Amino acid sequence: MREFLNRRVLGLAPSGIRKYFDIVEQMPDVISLGVGEPNFVTPWEIRSAGIRSLQRGYTQYTGNRGLAELRELISRYLFDRFGAEYAPEHTIVTVGASEGIDLALRAVCEFGDEILLPDPAYVSYAPIVTLCGGTPVSVPCREENGFILTPEQMEQAITSKTKAVILAYPNNPTGGIMTKEELTAILSVIERHDLLVISDEIYAELTYGGRHCSAASLPGMKERTVLIGGFSKAFAMTGWRIGFVCAPAILDGAMLKIHQYTALCAPRVSQHAAVAALSAGFEDGFASVAHMREEYDVRRRFLLRAFSEAGLSCFEPKGAFYAFPSVRSTGLTAEEFATGLLREEHVAVVPGDAFGACGKYNIRCSYATGMAELEEAAERIARFSARMREGKEAEKLCNREGSG
Repeated sequence: MREFLNRRVLGLAPSGIRKYFDIVEQMPDVISLGVGEPNFVTPWEIRSAGIRSLQRGYTQYTGNRGLAELRELISRYLFDRFGAEYAPEHTIVTVGASEGIDLALRAVCEFGDEILLPDPAYVSYAPIVTLCGGTPVSVPCREENGFILTPEQMEQAITSKTKAVILAYPNNPTGGIMTKEELTAILSVIERHDLLVISDEIYAELTYGGRHCSAASLPGMKERTVLIGGFSKAFAMTGWRIGFVCAPAILDGAMLKIHQYTALCAPRVSQHAAVAALSAGFEDGFASVAHMREEYDVRRRFLLRAFSEAGLSCFEPKGAFYAFPSVRSTGLTAEEFATGLLREEHVAVVPGDAFGACGKYNIRCSYATGMAELEEAAERIARFSARMREGKEAEKLCNREGSG
């Protein structure tokens, strides 16, 4: 049957994240820091709204764009929280933020088009570009620059075929963010080369020490920005599969056509739950979101201290719920470290090169898990790291004695 398959699909490597999840399922005593999923249960008022919608028999399709009430709330939410102004009629409720990414890239990407991607970044971007017939172009983002896209790096990567750039901040896997000043610095490059911006802001509510700056809120950017967001991370609604995408009119219309022929509409029960999430948020100042963010911050600071004590240097994440420590000091690559850690200490992390070549010596650790698990995982990671360094030093000693 192989000859029937799409060659672009055949050429895709399996997800570097799912590989480890599959192994973890066979090892019940594993502590997993690999899953990018809140360990919080969806707040009761949101779950209750979903239950009530089922009890009332709201099990039909909605319009393709989604419930009007939800789109109005999303529009208000984006403006009130982040200064991004999109009308409800230019908003599509999607099956998670992932569908929004897919819609945006399918709507704009043609054969030969180049799409700039920060490296490291979320694993889905490059494969979707490839499936659309385009060419993903990785832009290396360095730790010394806070893992952000710089004007100089963008200029070096842009060619006559470049059509769009994906901004993925707060960033998965690094926890890097782009401030208003840093976003403004790349605006001239974007405008000069007439690029579209696809801004994945799914972690917008999870920033530490300041408010997230939306690319679409900057002067002149709304007209060239597709903004993607959702409820999975900040509202602990991963399994509800509910997100949204907002865009200028022409792009919005193109994405809606694709959405009509593929997903049709997001699940109605999830849309009612999302209405409750935003309604409750406006009433209490998004208290449940703030509570989760504060809990993540405690875990974030714990994990940074733990890595430092274990001799693993780690960039301080400013957003999302991931740490991205370097394992160079152990003499192992990320793949070797993650494989050995899972086998010997039963802790699952994700090798950084699953997110791009720049992550070859980093591992992604999610701190969206309980403190007890984090503390035990940190002890095991420290133990494994110490053994690897001891083995590295012993090998050096043997080599010196052998050469003497």
